[in-house]
Amino acid sequence: MDVLWAESPLAASDVADRLAAHTTWSLKTVKTLLSRLVDKSAVSHEPDGRRFLYRPLLTRADHARAATSRLADQLFGGRAAPLVAHLAEQRSLSKSDIHELEELLKELKRDGD
Repeated sequence: MDVLWAESPLAASDVADRLAAHTTWSLKTVKTLLSRLVDKSAVSHEPDGRRFLYRPLLTRADHARAATSRLADQLFGGRAAPLVAHLAEQRSLSKSDIHELEELLKELKRDGD
């Protein structure tokens, strides 16, 4: 998805070329992945001669929202606080990260009033 979010539409071969620096996936594997993403309505495809061009149907933000929600549901009973606590425990939070979280909490408190 990162490749398609960065640039689209792209053919499967173009996606494979851009992934080559990061993975050892063959063109066949990339085509299988793209086909599955089309089946899940995450990516659309349109014919372009003898090939298909692919483009994302989900924004990165929509994907992150859905993935985070699934993770919270599956591991933390849908609760956000234990998810955030777990992430904080597993990763070293910088002072900047902590400040951002504090500002987010302040904003959420204001919006809740």
